[in-house]
Amino acid sequence: MAFAASQIVRGFSSSAVRNVVIKNVTIIGGGQMGAGIAQVAASTGHSVTLVDTSDDILKKSIKLIEGSLKRVAKKKFSDKPEAGEEFIKKIVQKVSTSTDAESAVQGSDLVVEAIVENLKIKQDLFSRLDKLAPSHTIFASNTSSLSICDIASSTNRQDRFGGLHFFNPVAMMKLVEVIGTPATSQDTLDSLLDFSKVLGKTPVSCKDTSGFIVNRLLVPCMMEAIRLYERGDASKEDIDIGMKLGAGYPMGPFELADYVGLDIVKAVIEAFKTKDPKNPLFDSSDLLNKLVAEGKLGIKTGEGFYKHK
Repeated sequence: MAFAASQIVRGFSSSAVRNVVIKNVTIIGGGQMGAGIAQVAASTGHSVTLVDTSDDILKKSIKLIEGSLKRVAKKKFSDKPEAGEEFIKKIVQKVSTSTDAESAVQGSDLVVEAIVENLKIKQDLFSRLDKLAPSHTIFASNTSSLSICDIASSTNRQDRFGGLHFFNPVAMMKLVEVIGTPATSQDTLDSLLDFSKVLGKTPVSCKDTSGFIVNRLLVPCMMEAIRLYERGDASKEDIDIGMKLGAGYPMGPFELADYVGLDIVKAVIEAFKTKDPKNPLFDSSDLLNKLVAEGKLGIKTGEGFYKHK
């Protein structure tokens, strides 16, 4: 009976749950993005729980955070190494780790998911967590390509569900896309926008459309560059130079694809295609598919469109 009552309460509109002040943050996924989000949240005074499937992964996550903070401390405390060490220690102490997502979310104001770009896996995760997180807890996905509506449909808190799309590397990139669905309450959106600003980021709002703002424009541009190269119209090197010097891009489309990861680029464009199958901008690439099948994913594997040492 008590369980049934709690489920009914979770299903109500969050109009009674006014702007949640986010203090305790749980991040699901200890990869590069998850660790980066954990770092910026801890750096701005939030209590952070970082969750993944094994202690080994989480140890690597903490090392990623420490490595990033060391670079910050080197610049910020160049003449005071002891102060730099204290700076790192203080932030890392704000991050606890866990392999038990269900327990971790029970004290959270915000749960941010940063796991594999697979709709069913995300839905299954949020469905489980929805039964245990407090009624005021906001859920957010860091997905770069999947529909927030589709992910949120697995929960009974669609009014307290939104997108928080950070950019890599999280500590350096100022932008956060805040995504609302037709069901997302204004209070939830305001809380996510406020949270982003507290992190020192610049939030932009967008409806739940394929790729949101940045990837909706950027990924088709990368795909067009790949097709240009596939047709033999120009070399990848010249395409990269052309976009850097002619369009002011800091990285050319092939350099960027290697940096992002060719598997990610492939997953994003396939997600777009699923939503809008007749749009030629979302067509796949034989060359991209071949490189991914060969495990040549870019910088993270040492080779993609380019070879990386």
